[in-house]
Amino acid sequence: MSGIDFCSNDYLGLTQISLSPKPAASGSTGSRLISGHSAALTKLENDIAAFHGYEAALLFSSGYGANSGLLACIAGADDAILSDELIHASLIDGIRLSYAHKERFAHNDVRALTAKLEHVRSRVSGQIYVVIETIYSMDGDEAPLQAICDVCQTYGAALIVDEAHAIGVYGPEGRGLVASLHLEAQVFACVITFGKAVGLHGAAILGSIALRDFLVNFCRPFIFTTAPSPQTVQDTKAAYARFKSANGARERLFSVLTTFTKTLKNQIWDNTYWLPSASPIQGLVIPSNTRAKALASHLLADGYAVKAILSPTVPKGEERLRISLHSHNTQNDIEGLAASLGRFFDQEKS
Repeated sequence: MSGIDFCSNDYLGLTQISLSPKPAASGSTGSRLISGHSAALTKLENDIAAFHGYEAALLFSSGYGANSGLLACIAGADDAILSDELIHASLIDGIRLSYAHKERFAHNDVRALTAKLEHVRSRVSGQIYVVIETIYSMDGDEAPLQAICDVCQTYGAALIVDEAHAIGVYGPEGRGLVASLHLEAQVFACVITFGKAVGLHGAAILGSIALRDFLVNFCRPFIFTTAPSPQTVQDTKAAYARFKSANGARERLFSVLTTFTKTLKNQIWDNTYWLPSASPIQGLVIPSNTRAKALASHLLADGYAVKAILSPTVPKGEERLRISLHSHNTQNDIEGLAASLGRFFDQEKS
């Protein structure tokens, strides 16, 4: 990647630090249920579960596999899944594969969720699942987690939370937003991924021992995927030790966010607007694929790596620049980015 990084999910800059100088044995030889299981894997999962405050954890090779596999197998034909309308594609695909009744509710709207729960609970005989993210990957906004937990408790719904963009960044030692609000006991399943602030790859589903046992037996992306290699297990252990002690990087990240907000979010250009976000994910909506791509190309030419998010990834008319902030971004980086944005919009007028 060329240019100053305003596009990756490496929020704490941890990918720039070497994990383990001593290589581990290479191949895992097969799936976990055939030949790929190991005592080291069990210990890693137990350590991850304990760190996050859950009974059990199950490792996956990717967040996509964890999300899609969980939702595809957990709910049956007598159950229902209610999902926030802006959840990640991996969650959407898992819901599509499920036999459950499916409905979406307006983004971060607790009243809309409540109305859906009222509507659905008299129409299904089984379990109702509610699916959300804590930090949404395209808008950067935060779910009203406590309020959603309260509603789920009232209606007996099981809450499934994707913490991909919160792990490493929020909560004590980077444990996430669920931990920051002490809501672990109210979350049926929590999906964490390692490819963002943790600085590695892979994912884990956190929950009860019963949930883990169910997934081991019925979750197809787990059953039919080659187990993590010994090197991956070693690197994940090292990555956890690294991000747990990264309090300084977390403080710098939120200092960068404060500087960005003061420098850029009061800047308004014709036919653009900033999405409301207090996270390291910031979005400048610039309608039209052509205009958004032109701005991203202009910024890259000026030395700033920022990605345009285009329709149909986001709805038509909501095309945007997705700006990711990092602990290593400097005030000069942000001021330079602001100046480059200003030049682009000045050129549009001329």
